[in-house]
Amino acid sequence: MRQLSLGIIRGTMRRSIGSIMRPSALALLFSALPWLASQAQTSAASNVADQTKTAGPFSYDASQEVTLNGTISSVLAKASPGMIPGAHLLLTTVDGAMDISLGTAVRQGAGALSITAGQQVEVVGIMKTIKQKQVFLARSVQAGSHLYVIRNQHGIPVSPIGRERMIQNAGHDGDTL
Repeated sequence: MRQLSLGIIRGTMRRSIGSIMRPSALALLFSALPWLASQAQTSAASNVADQTKTAGPFSYDASQEVTLNGTISSVLAKASPGMIPGAHLLLTTVDGAMDISLGTAVRQGAGALSITAGQQVEVVGIMKTIKQKQVFLARSVQAGSHLYVIRNQHGIPVSPIGRERMIQNAGHDGDTL
């Protein structure tokens, strides 16, 4: 008899604790929902911010590359006011004048860009809007038989030391820049 009454008491206590715990657990869950939602929004905002960082004004998407052919109207060793820093080509194409950004180190070191007004060139790069102006970020410039590499395939400017290494490697491998 004692075992039977003990079993009844245990069963009753389990039901009592269960009936108390269920509403408490539900209340806790529902009170946590706004916090969980805010965390999800923060995470989504963080992901959007990360995507925006990768698609900044100087980001380079090689799938957007185009080739321009034209005549150099002038070579600017330094940017004019309102232009992005670095050397620029002003190129006359069949579609009109284009501002070609060459970067800051293109005219320094071994294999430096050596071009003049009046030359015919082929420029590979992408069009970007920077400071509310259309600018063509050059990746390479072909002038006659010379190919000048301005940026790598990811759009990162090639330094004079990097250009020198490319020249050395091209000489050893039999490749051209």
